[in-house]
Amino acid sequence: MDDEKGGIESATPIPIRTISASIRPAITLAVLLFCAFAHATEPATDKAPPSSLTLFQGATLIDGTGAPPRANMDVLVEGERILRVMPDSELEPTLRAKAKVIDLHGQFLMPGMIDAHVHLATPPNRRQAEAILRRDLYGGVTAVRDMADDLRPVAELTRASLVGEIPAPDIYYAALMAGPAFFTDERAGQVSAGGTPGHVPWMQAITKDTDLPLAVARAQGTWATAIKLYADLPADLAARITTEAHRQGLLVWAHATPYPAKPSDMVAAGVDAISHACLLIREPDAHVPGWNEPHAPVDLKRFRHGDNPALARLFKEMVRRGTILDATLWAYSSDTSGSTTMPPLPPGSCDDTVGGAITGQAYRAGVSIDAGTDFTADWTDPWPDLFHELATMATKAGMPNDAILKSATLISAQAAGQQRDMGSIEPGKLANMVVFTRNPLADLKNLKSVLMTVKRGRVYARGAFVPLVKDDITDR
Repeated sequence: MDDEKGGIESATPIPIRTISASIRPAITLAVLLFCAFAHATEPATDKAPPSSLTLFQGATLIDGTGAPPRANMDVLVEGERILRVMPDSELEPTLRAKAKVIDLHGQFLMPGMIDAHVHLATPPNRRQAEAILRRDLYGGVTAVRDMADDLRPVAELTRASLVGEIPAPDIYYAALMAGPAFFTDERAGQVSAGGTPGHVPWMQAITKDTDLPLAVARAQGTWATAIKLYADLPADLAARITTEAHRQGLLVWAHATPYPAKPSDMVAAGVDAISHACLLIREPDAHVPGWNEPHAPVDLKRFRHGDNPALARLFKEMVRRGTILDATLWAYSSDTSGSTTMPPLPPGSCDDTVGGAITGQAYRAGVSIDAGTDFTADWTDPWPDLFHELATMATKAGMPNDAILKSATLISAQAAGQQRDMGSIEPGKLANMVVFTRNPLADLKNLKSVLMTVKRGRVYARGAFVPLVKDDITDR
């Protein structure tokens, strides 16, 4: 009943027993008519529900496991997961009749690619991030690893991608830990707006007196996949953080040289991946300066031939432990001058040529190398940033195409801790795939022949991609 002010007097349902007996027959009749109408409009029970099966039929399959390409292969997807992978000759006609069929004869099918080093919110810019993620997805990238940002907007982007609100790769991200000296850096302020740099859960200053179980738990509360160790960390403290993060179920991703710790310290600490081939130039040094101390120039001639003895020892240990190298070669090329996300190195101290030689030595030693960019291409580029990194791995590190594609799929999945769900086309994994009209193993330029991307079973046709416009990536 409305009160005198026009509002609702009570939201409490009125018990049936209080309803006047004079109106009960009318209510009963209304209920019976509603039930009869609902029954009449129900679909016939003998009509089968729509199938959730999709058959990707007849492709040449590059499955990401290291197996050679196989022609005339079928991938059967149910919902968002791969149900079966089989030769087309083994496909039962009854199964084909149940599924939605996507004919891929003459096309090439491989796992969705993963950019293992992105920054989506330094500083936060939602429109720019969505535009970049959209460009990635329509270019065959189905997941990215965000290497520490303002995790408030990154978490929202992660949710929006996961539920399909925006066309974007899945996102796996890190909360950052560093020593107090890092937090005067401009970027720390950019990603901590509203809080104090070093004292927010996604960006914490750590000292020997920090309550590490609590600090890691705070980071875990951001839904991070990993802790990123960045700067101003001695070896013993890096090791303690790593042990506690692993105890709480988080991965640890680290800068190869956090100053004063050096690469072999980080590997000995047990981190899961180290970033930036160019930061490995400090490995031969007997003493590595602190973060804010002067950094003496390095003799780069020791690395140009890809046979440095100190790195050989380091790479042997990385292979033994399974430590992944996140090389980010493109980030040190002339394309990326002016980057705000690259690690600080004096001009001329390292470039993609030196980094490429180091990465080539790591590859020949058997180190697992992922594919990450750490930079964003110009808005006029309609293709994923990852394509630049893959090209640099070929030209500067001398890696063969099959190894490069494995870096961009299975190894990057391992770096993100997602190898159970992605990185190869196998039953049980997510249906994250990309279709090309030309063979990417024959020539990496054929990566630009994307016909469609499949993420979690949903198809994104390349022909539906609308190129970025400048307003989409302009800082606001």
